[in-house]
Amino acid sequence: MLVNKRKSLGQNFLTKSHLAASLLDESSISIEDIVYEMGPGTGMLTKELGKRTRKVIAIEKDYDLFRTLKKKFRLNDNVVLYNADFLKFKINESCYKIFANIPFNITTAVIRKIVYAAKPPVEAYLIVQKEAAEKFIGAPKTTQSSVLVKPWFRLKIIWSFKRTDFSPVPSVCVVMLHIEKRATSLISPRDRHIYERFIRCGFGASRKNLKLNYKNIFSHNQWKKISRDLEFSVRAKPSELRFRQWLGLYVFFKRNIYRY
Repeated sequence: MLVNKRKSLGQNFLTKSHLAASLLDESSISIEDIVYEMGPGTGMLTKELGKRTRKVIAIEKDYDLFRTLKKKFRLNDNVVLYNADFLKFKINESCYKIFANIPFNITTAVIRKIVYAAKPPVEAYLIVQKEAAEKFIGAPKTTQSSVLVKPWFRLKIIWSFKRTDFSPVPSVCVVMLHIEKRATSLISPRDRHIYERFIRCGFGASRKNLKLNYKNIFSHNQWKKISRDLEFSVRAKPSELRFRQWLGLYVFFKRNIYRY
């Protein structure tokens, strides 16, 4: 029944309790933390989180699973359960972490909720499809999503799963993505909208080279200088620049071209 239930929600849940413990061993989560868990399902991660944190706030969308979890954790004072949709759930804490096994079909929506939250988590540990993780990390090729997120967060894959670690067995590769909020952002918060517009312009016609995408912003001589200083081809495509080069490109634009 649970397998069919999770299939309908697009989620694959862990089958080994010792794996849940190993995943937490790889994290920075401690007894001082408040941790939000999305889609606890059978409660395998919830149980382990309850042993190691000050409070676990588990949000389960499916009512039948929620009822089962309420019974299972009725004696756990530090486990708080909500029957709600994480994407619509309001987080009030200003200092918290997230640890979750995400339904693959809403991965992008979940990550965007996290990174664009008014009060984003200090850290998030997300079990996701490898392809989605690479999209936000910007590997093997740089993506618009990765360049938009990296001034505020560090992202990396810290665990690769076997498909047999889940039920139902997924047809895709699965990893754990670690998202860590930077102590100091690389772009001023007040300039975030300027940075985002600039990056989206650069990726706006991804089949073309960057020079054409920015032809109304940089002169030919400016582009030659920038590409030389930042060490990329004058005919480079958006996906060929590393994040450091994108940041340098924006800084040049902001200092020499942009006018309020």
